[in-house]
Amino acid sequence: MGCMSTSDHVRRSQVLGIIPIALAEGNFVGKIVGEELRVPIVQDRIWKMLDNYDVFIALPSGIGTLEENFQIAF
Repeated sequence: MGCMSTSDHVRRSQVLGIIPIALAEGNFVGKIVGEELRVPIVQDRIWKMLDNYDVFIALPSGIGTLEENFQIAF
């Protein structure tokens, strides 16, 4: 995801990273490009993504990514 966001940011696209506070403070997140929005819990992250999206990109990852995709799709 970092490569995708960096590539888009370089091409002057708006990039918004929505990150749960626990992950941001736990050093689980790499370098942030564009704007960063921290939310209290993962569920808030999903709602903020729905409020701010033009496109969703889902890359192969873990079960959490799959769960988020299903919540966004339905």
